Amino acid sequence: MSTQEHYSPGPAIGARIHKVGETWTLVLVRELSHTREHVWSALTDPAQLREWAPFDADQSLATAGASVQLTTVGAPQTLVSESTVTRADAPSVLEFTWGGGTLRWELDAITRGTRLTLWHNINRQYIAMGAAGWHMCLDVLDHLLGGDAIGRRVGMGMMTDPGWQRLRAEYAKLFELETSTS
Repeated sequence: MSTQEHYSPGPAIGARIHKVGETWTLVLVRELSHTREHVWSALTDPAQLREWAPFDADQSLATAGASVQLTTVGAPQTLVSESTVTRADAPSVLEFTWGGGTLRWELDAITRGTRLTLWHNINRQYIAMGAAGWHMCLDVLDHLLGGDAIGRRVGMGMMTDPGWQRLRAEYAKLFELETSTS
């Protein structure tokens, strides 16, 4: 059996939330055994994003000031967001708007590869769901960069996965949030 058939996400770790005023931010930290340049490429190249991210991009995200259409994948209704790359300092910081929020990716070189930190402004009621979703997307990214693609996990397909449901509950408990989906 392939790795894709055996994939099960690990425990809810490496995440925290911040609140400043009325803005909630989910922060996920992941250590990847890949260079910053490889991770940067996976964050900015539309072909690579199609392999792991919850959206498709109509062009590269590697240029500050670029207007990019990001289209959700696997959602009940397709959502196209007119996004702007607000910062692109290769290979260390990428920031862009998406769905009314901001995503900021920081890539720090470490001895064994790259420490990726994702800052995602997100509505409080979706924090546990977002943490579970990004957790699984980052797992897929890590496998992809390691040459062991396990297949994109996004949208409604991911939300029915028992691993995602477990993670959502674990993150809700970790963040002391309600676990209802409403």
